[in-house]
Amino acid sequence: MTSRARGTLSEEDRILWSLVARSAKPLAGRRQVEEQAPEIKAPEAAKPAASKAASATPALPPAVQPKRHVPTHLDNPTLEKLAKGKLPIEARVDLHGMTQDEAYTLLYAFVSRAHARGARYVLVITGKGSSSGGDGVLRRAVPGWLSTPTFRPFVSSHDHAARGHGGSGALYVRLRRTKP
Repeated sequence: MTSRARGTLSEEDRILWSLVARSAKPLAGRRQVEEQAPEIKAPEAAKPAASKAASATPALPPAVQPKRHVPTHLDNPTLEKLAKGKLPIEARVDLHGMTQDEAYTLLYAFVSRAHARGARYVLVITGKGSSSGGDGVLRRAVPGWLSTPTFRPFVSSHDHAARGHGGSGALYVRLRRTKP
């Protein structure tokens, strides 16, 4: 980890902190402090589909599109190695209980940081959805987000995780190699 001057946070850290701070409840007898969320702009194509009642998606920096087609599925030998633990999962993020906007922002920050660190395989936990028999919103949305131009500079391919890593409620994501 790098040390920073006290009180200075990167843009990604401020976004993550604002997500955490909004979920906190004040102690009894105390009033809640309102904090302004950082404003960020995203390209129109990168926004996930949301209901009409949902607020606008937090914007993210524009991404450079690669010229080649992006396969979405991992090959079988790689899936087997990940399932058996022969390939390490270098990072994981849990999106349970988040709105689409919160999950999208956290997913982008997580994937870009993991890619910058040189991680190759990461696990994204979306959850399986509600217990009332419906598919989870994030379970359906996240694979689509990972295939958008915003994530293409970071994501090589993705596929459902093995049962031991969350099964259909999680995704293995192969990140692109970083260029020296």
